Amino acid sequence: MSVVASSSDRVVFLDRDGVVNHDSPDFVRSVEDWRPLPGSLEAIARLTSAGHRIVIISNQSGLARGLFDRPALDAIHAHLRAEVARVGGRIDGIFICPHLPADGCDCRKPKPGLIRQAERALGLVARGAFFVGDRASDLGAARAAGCRPVLVESGLGFSELRDEELVGVAIHATLGEFVDVLLSE
Repeated sequence: MSVVASSSDRVVFLDRDGVVNHDSPDFVRSVEDWRPLPGSLEAIARLTSAGHRIVIISNQSGLARGLFDRPALDAIHAHLRAEVARVGGRIDGIFICPHLPADGCDCRKPKPGLIRQAERALGLVARGAFFVGDRASDLGAARAAGCRPVLVESGLGFSELRDEELVGVAIHATLGEFVDVLLSE
């Protein structure tokens, strides 16, 4: 599947864990737990330099589970932003769902609520934008919001996907590889 971008494709949605940083089955609970995936920060910087707005969309049920608190999550995101800025990139917004999977909220991926929040808060249009994730929930949210789903194999969720979930999905090893293809076309 081609990832050719048109002039209207100036936003890229990114899942956080497994796309930008290493994921953990025990949750990323602190700045010390947060480790960027090789090349991910530079990939964000290259997207920024090419004029794309970068928006992080992330389920963070560890909040509701009591595994970390909001100040710890805010510290992780401040560190993420600083590390991206250090290599010349920018993150325009970070939107999280703090709920448990069983809560039935409209913001937890695969529902498109976080994407809709980002549209309102940042004045952008999601339809046709790329959404890069590593799980079925990311692909579902992308489709529900009219985004173009992209899957990276760098996260924990790739092996759990069924063939039918991958129909029409661009697949790349890493965020950096996706950005290489996007910016070369």
